[in-house]
Amino acid sequence: MLVPQEPGRENTRSRFATPRRQRYIIRMSTLLISHPACLDHQTPPGHPERPDRMRAVEQALEDERFHILAREQAPMATEELITLVHPLEYFQEIRNASPSEGMVRIDADTTMSPGSFEAALRGAGGACLAVDEVMNQKASNAFVATRPPGHHAETAKPMGFCFFNNAAIAARYAQKRYGAERAAIVDFDVHHGNGSQDIFWFDKSVLYSSTHEMPLYPGTGSLTERGEHNTIVNAPLRAGDGGDQFRDAFETVILPRLRDFRPDILIISAGFDAHTRDPLANLNLLEADYTWVTQKLMDVANDSAQGRVVSILEGGYDLQGLARSAAAHVTALMRG
Repeated sequence: MLVPQEPGRENTRSRFATPRRQRYIIRMSTLLISHPACLDHQTPPGHPERPDRMRAVEQALEDERFHILAREQAPMATEELITLVHPLEYFQEIRNASPSEGMVRIDADTTMSPGSFEAALRGAGGACLAVDEVMNQKASNAFVATRPPGHHAETAKPMGFCFFNNAAIAARYAQKRYGAERAAIVDFDVHHGNGSQDIFWFDKSVLYSSTHEMPLYPGTGSLTERGEHNTIVNAPLRAGDGGDQFRDAFETVILPRLRDFRPDILIISAGFDAHTRDPLANLNLLEADYTWVTQKLMDVANDSAQGRVVSILEGGYDLQGLARSAAAHVTALMRG
């Protein structure tokens, strides 16, 4: 069966990931999924994708207003789950590249430490657990706060801090395990999710849509990139754009396509690096913009998908901007 593995260890270093701290029996609003192993993915000094990102989100979500969240630890994804979207040979290459000590460089931006492989498996496993919980109506929606991120990982290529594409795995898992006919991935990270686009380019059953700054890494995401079945929807923004332009892109381009597509589950690639404080880009979003877009996406899910939303952390590299934006996003998810 396509099920995530049970957590292989318990770790009390992080209050954020205390196992089964709050069990839930009746349907809850929002489930928070993470794991302390995600702190063990080490990157070189000065690297923007660093463990402090997790700590910033952890601290923000320990505020009193989040105490009602149901919380679960992310299991490790199995080989079978990873190979829903990545070839077996690719999975084996990433596993075999994992060092026993020190760090190895995978590409110009992406490195592995001894804890990186488990952290990546926890991210994919957490995404699939979130799908389980929303499809089985144990949670209305879920936020998966793990690292490393995933949306730059192509079918057989790691890049941009990413090893496995968690959002793509979650979408395909919902289809294979639960028979979801149509899955939608909405990506508001400031960098285009080239990996998600690559994986679903020829797939008419998955709609991938993205707002992102352009030109910017990775260089993909133009309006003309539409996929084999017109299920790729890009709405690029320009450096200096802010909330007005972001909201207009959603209102005029992305939301109409989502409503027409009528997904059975909605996956969010929730990157918060379009925030005005972020050092890696030049957009000017604020927390209110993330609240707004989350509410709009939940409206779509409520209309066609019984409210089923799985949100997965991607980028966000200014710690204050990340913490505040994630808190705004989760607050909106909790409102249902």
